[in-house]
Amino acid sequence: MLHKGASVYEEKQFFESFMARRQRKESPNNAMETPVIFELIGDIHNKDILDLGCGDGSFGKELLAQGAGYYTGIDGSKNMVERAISTINSKKAAVRLGDLENLNLNRAEYDLITSRMVLHYIENPNSLVKEVYTGLKPGGKFVFSVMHPVLTSTFDHFSGKEKRTHWVVDNYFESGKRVEAWMDHSVVKYHRTLEEYFSLVLSAGFIIKNVKEAAPRRELFHSEEEYKRRTRIPLMLILELVK
Repeated sequence: MLHKGASVYEEKQFFESFMARRQRKESPNNAMETPVIFELIGDIHNKDILDLGCGDGSFGKELLAQGAGYYTGIDGSKNMVERAISTINSKKAAVRLGDLENLNLNRAEYDLITSRMVLHYIENPNSLVKEVYTGLKPGGKFVFSVMHPVLTSTFDHFSGKEKRTHWVVDNYFESGKRVEAWMDHSVVKYHRTLEEYFSLVLSAGFIIKNVKEAAPRRELFHSEEEYKRRTRIPLMLILELVK
């Protein structure tokens, strides 16, 4: 079955398998992306935060633990929303089901908006990014991560069960839909070049403050072999933007 957006997380077995995989300490999200995200968001004390594609709520829980004033999470999966509400369990937070491709935000409501590993699932992100700009207070930040364009480029995606040791970079300038085999399901993603991501945020009015590729840090890996494998190709693109 072909899944688009958050629909794949409504498959119970996939959802539980994904959560187990996501919680591994040496997963790329935990060992590579998360440290960079927290580095870029900086001091969040008393700040109003919106998280687009909030997942299971672990990120929101940590933001509140670090002093966030109020956290709002939106996700397109009912399973994720239910898990996030249970995980966060705070009067200083709200989590709701929502379609990120039809986002409607109040003007200048948030100090920080985040979106982690979501935008490459969005077919037409222009309206989303413009809405994020509208929803931020002047001087507010938008920090987001996506699969690195060198990973999303090829139409011939890896589908093996073993650890990947080689990567194909092809069809780079042919933007658009890709179908990837992922954990025994087929998932739709959208490839964009680096240039297109930069144009996307600049045309919305943002200032690009930082660009990161989540280079692996040796101290965050127990396995030398896994660390070396992760030095071979960038997995994520992470941008810090200012209104």
